[in-house]
Amino acid sequence: MNFFESQDIAKRKTGRLIFLFALAVISLIAITNILVIAIFGLIPLDSVSVNSVSVRNPAAGYDWRMFVLVSFAVLAVIVLGSLYKLAALAGGGARVAEMLNGRLLLPETENFNERQLLNIVEEMALACGTPVPPVYLLEESGINAFAAGYSPGDAIIGVTRGTVEDLNRDELQGVIAHEFSHILHGDMRINIRLIAILHGILVLGLIGYYLMRGGTYSRRSRNGSGIVLLGLGLLVLGYVGTFFGNLIKAAVSRQREFLADASAVQFTRNPHGIGGALMRIATHQQRSYLNNPNSVEISHALFEEGSFSRLRRLYATHPPIDVRIKAILPDWDGVYDLDRLVNQERRDAEQASGSGAADAQSRAARMTQLAALALADAIVEQIGKPGVEQLDEAKRLLREIPDGLLEAAHSPSAARALVYLMIVDGNEVIRDSQLNYLETSAEQGIAAELNRLLGEFSEIPTQFRLPLLSIGLHSLRQLSSQQYERFSANLLHLIKLDKRVSLFEWALLKIVGNTLDPVFRKKSARSIGRRELKDSLPELECLLSMLAYSDLESELEPAQAFARAREKLLPLQLDLWEKGRLDFASLDRALDRLGELKPLQKPAVLKACVACIMADTRAAPIEIELLRAIGGSLDCPIPPLPLH
Repeated sequence: MNFFESQDIAKRKTGRLIFLFALAVISLIAITNILVIAIFGLIPLDSVSVNSVSVRNPAAGYDWRMFVLVSFAVLAVIVLGSLYKLAALAGGGARVAEMLNGRLLLPETENFNERQLLNIVEEMALACGTPVPPVYLLEESGINAFAAGYSPGDAIIGVTRGTVEDLNRDELQGVIAHEFSHILHGDMRINIRLIAILHGILVLGLIGYYLMRGGTYSRRSRNGSGIVLLGLGLLVLGYVGTFFGNLIKAAVSRQREFLADASAVQFTRNPHGIGGALMRIATHQQRSYLNNPNSVEISHALFEEGSFSRLRRLYATHPPIDVRIKAILPDWDGVYDLDRLVNQERRDAEQASGSGAADAQSRAARMTQLAALALADAIVEQIGKPGVEQLDEAKRLLREIPDGLLEAAHSPSAARALVYLMIVDGNEVIRDSQLNYLETSAEQGIAAELNRLLGEFSEIPTQFRLPLLSIGLHSLRQLSSQQYERFSANLLHLIKLDKRVSLFEWALLKIVGNTLDPVFRKKSARSIGRRELKDSLPELECLLSMLAYSDLESELEPAQAFARAREKLLPLQLDLWEKGRLDFASLDRALDRLGELKPLQKPAVLKACVACIMADTRAAPIEIELLRAIGGSLDCPIPPLPLH
């Protein structure tokens, strides 16, 4: 299953979730009406004589207006409760982490285990082509983790203390790879909607609790006992609704864990990593259980079950551990022998070392294949399911990036200067104007930091720009809203000082906006689209025309590059726009509309983009940066490309 199929399944599961929720609401409305009728006698039981036999006619005095009123009240309570919870979680994954008392881990931590965790998350993010997500530490001894957010741009990863201290690096990497699968496959959005829906149902129980308390204080009132009974009924009803809500969670969530486990194995090529993590949970004193009462709300988003329940088999949100391990390690004999697992890993590594030359030849063969016409298909197939090659590339980049630049990317203050450095003009006059502007407009110390970086690095090597930006965006999420608005305004002003916007500058603005606007400007996450390719011809022409003109050093004519792209979109009839017709405003509008495409329509667009930039069998750095910006705009994070 590829990334786009997973997105399509996520869309269908959202529809399934809405359907199940509607059934639950209808059932609760019916039960509440029956409850009100039974308690307050809203159905007069008139006696009617039939053949001298007295029978009861329950419908004789039924007040349908009361039925409508009660139904509307129940529906309003559930919907408002759900909307309230959605609003409370509008900040994305960070709100979920704070709900569990998570502590944000900072790059300057001196704890070895915490630094190792941050390094693993960075490697995974760069390999996936996503911004580096913030990591929150939960002071819980159980082994567990979760990913939360609406999109890769506002995603966070939460990890318990037990996870970072009791797992080795391979096992921790397997857990993090599992969570990145949830980030990439659209699971997080469903998880947050589940939290909101269950909260709306639970509100009925809370209202019942307060009605019952209020009724006990007004026993002298004629309806006091009725209010107590109604409160008790609603209290029971709320928890019954929650019970059925948990059944909905299980129906929506359980199968996704198998996909995330399989994705983690594919990502790391090490089934013993995630398999070993599950074995450690099975033998751990605290297993995967969390003490925070709010963990029940996000039980479906956790790596493993967050609490023990005697009804586990009925509404468990995760498959049994033994079943998950067996799916990952088909030869497993059911014995939790971690030492034997480590020895097996060592033997496998020794056997693999003997076939190193063969692996090298295999990699060379794959690279040769990538150079062929199928390159576009191969790259798009990697979206959402990166492999060990991308992980190795991420590790290599992190090793080769100069320490001074990497340190700047990890600091919220210096990260702003680092982004400014990426757009500082080569013309000395314009550069001086940019620096003078920052002296008065940027926060104290930013201009000085930029000057320091300029003294050490006159420019950033092109292969490091996107990795540094990905890391820097993680640091910039720690800014306040006011600081971000100031940074964003300064960035735009610096770009416009020379009276033109370059392709790289547009790509930089697009990546920054796609990642940080949902965090700071509360921009609502885009829903999974319903648009068709055939309805997007002008947008496709605009996008592909821009790419066809992007590489000024290419020996191919733009019309030739455009023709290669058009082949990927047959039988659609597309025409190359004249260069003078293109502008960034049109490109922004085109990407916004193309972002509304159905998930299974997006691969063709990205394949056409890759075919366009690779028409001359090479990819210029600016083309790669444009492709990554386009992928981010379409909610399709593109991993590092093997193009050199």
